[in-house]
Amino acid sequence: MTIRSTPNCYLCKNSKQMNTINTNYPLKSKNTFGFDIVAAHYAEAKTPGELIVLLKHCANENLKLYILGGGSNVIFPSNFDGLVIHPSMDEISLIDETDEFATYRIGAGICWDSLVAFTVDKGLGGLENLSLIPGDVGACPIQNIGAYGVEAKDCIVSVEGVLRESMFPFELKNHECHFGYRDSIFKNELKGKVVITHVTFRLSKQPTLITHYGNLEEELTKYPEKSIKTVRQAVIAIRESKLPDPKELGNAGSFFKNPIVSVDLVKELEERFDRVPFYPIDSQTVKLPAGWLIEQSGWKGKRVGNVGVHAKQALVLVNHGDGTGTEVIQLAKTIIDSVKQQFSVDLEMEVNVVE
Repeated sequence: MTIRSTPNCYLCKNSKQMNTINTNYPLKSKNTFGFDIVAAHYAEAKTPGELIVLLKHCANENLKLYILGGGSNVIFPSNFDGLVIHPSMDEISLIDETDEFATYRIGAGICWDSLVAFTVDKGLGGLENLSLIPGDVGACPIQNIGAYGVEAKDCIVSVEGVLRESMFPFELKNHECHFGYRDSIFKNELKGKVVITHVTFRLSKQPTLITHYGNLEEELTKYPEKSIKTVRQAVIAIRESKLPDPKELGNAGSFFKNPIVSVDLVKELEERFDRVPFYPIDSQTVKLPAGWLIEQSGWKGKRVGNVGVHAKQALVLVNHGDGTGTEVIQLAKTIIDSVKQQFSVDLEMEVNVVE
């Protein structure tokens, strides 16, 4: 794979001034679990140029570095003894438009659901099924976020950012991002090597609605018509009925990936259970809902110390107020072992653990 640097490296020309670096900065409001942890240093980068200056400072001072987006998919086991940088680029730019599509370049610091609302208000389809997913735009290609039969990769044209070591800007086209189920090159070959600053999306003026996944079709019967607006409303209604608000109960949304297993394993499970929910991938494999596996293992609604499993959605681990990242990680490991023992299925955490 070849990473293309942006021509002229214009980002470096105005990158001499550095934003304020805060010391002993509390991150409780910066992570949706609400863990009461502190970063030794914290700064925001509003432009790629500011980001480059901060990266240079980090290298010069030999500081540990963590790039923090919306804090919705991350666990800090303890205080962070280094520099936390929050990319806060917030521009939305229309860069191309045809009779069928509109292409927008979006800053990494834009709230994801604000972007979805923006596209729906514009009558542009593609992201409506991804409504109310927490986090910022910059994280969406890393995780290749997805819901209700749609993934971010379906609309992503390219991803831009800065290489952490050389501090040169780069751009990767969609096919170069190696997108997979909750996966991308940014979680593998480029993990810890880049900082995403912008994502470009192509959105449809004549959208094809995808409503067959999960209980979305049933929810849509409550609305007078099917449109990208009602799909968004239905997705929000479903998510709000099942998922806790992080402002009220700390959580990171879906904590585990839905495992992909063989059709033969599902047949074995169907001999033990009346109904086994699954979503076909191909003739040999299917996707099992991790929440169902966890619920059948007896974990739904359980509390262990200051943390636990949500009472309405077993896929969500929660902080009941004074929990720590270490407690959540230990609970997750216990659940993984329990599911493995009962179903011979390996669960994988979707949430990132800061080391």
